[in-house]
Amino acid sequence: MSIRHGIHMAQEVKTMVEGGKATTGPPLGPALGPLGLNLGQIVKEINEKTKDFAGMQVPITLVVTDAAKKLYEIKVGIPPTSALLKKELGIETASGKRKEVVAGDATLEQITKVASAKMDSMMANDLMGAVLEVLGTAFSLGIKVEGKDANEVQKLIKSGEIKL
Repeated sequence: MSIRHGIHMAQEVKTMVEGGKATTGPPLGPALGPLGLNLGQIVKEINEKTKDFAGMQVPITLVVTDAAKKLYEIKVGIPPTSALLKKELGIETASGKRKEVVAGDATLEQITKVASAKMDSMMANDLMGAVLEVLGTAFSLGIKVEGKDANEVQKLIKSGEIKL
């Protein structure tokens, strides 16, 4: 968690919360308590905005634009690609031994869905680039794609054998 303070700039609190389950305890309570804001209201808003990410860690940024007037803005980020993949496949953990143990088998449609959700926060310029990036994560987690190694699927997309 990071907190930025400044005389003329807004105060910012960045942290990770479990989707739909933020509380007034740490990390939010201690960071926001001294600012005099309505902690219950903030937690309620965060939980409402993150409820679709239940069971996942979600990055949030709370920007206090005017502490005296109790004005703030909540920005919700997108969970990590690995968390989205695990949720999409309904698996708890990745494979620690991806060469021997398969953590799950995704469809190309599931990979594309995760890529679409993450696209705004990725380096990719287009859906194909985002899909290739998600396939890289799938490979590192030990997730196969339609029975093939994710690396193999990347090559097939790059060669044009698989069209998105």
